[in-house]
Amino acid sequence: MDGRRTTGAAGEAAAAAHVERLGWRVLDRNWRCGRHGELDLVALEPCPGAPGTVVFCEVKTRRGLGWGSPLEAVTQGKVERLEELGRAWLRAHHVQGDRVRIDAIGVILWPGRPPEIRHSRGVTQ
Repeated sequence: MDGRRTTGAAGEAAAAAHVERLGWRVLDRNWRCGRHGELDLVALEPCPGAPGTVVFCEVKTRRGLGWGSPLEAVTQGKVERLEELGRAWLRAHHVQGDRVRIDAIGVILWPGRPPEIRHSRGVTQ
């Protein structure tokens, strides 16, 4: 596995652990949909008295800030692709409902330290 893939996989594992600590249930990881691309993480955020919210998480990981904050890499174009991917995931899994959201999770893997995680909820613009 090359360095970028190793970094990405470590960031996605840290992001999955983060949402699980929040009490969310991970529904899918690295879900691919043909020409549209890939959803890094799909999770269910519980909501008392309601079915919960399906959250499509884009995970961006860096090993420092030399290329800027990981969350800066989540552009409007990327959000639009995530919206398409989210609709495709809902169709493929026969999930209906209007409680869906797109979040971005930025992970920085500093040497010798636990991952630094920034979670931006509702990045749909």
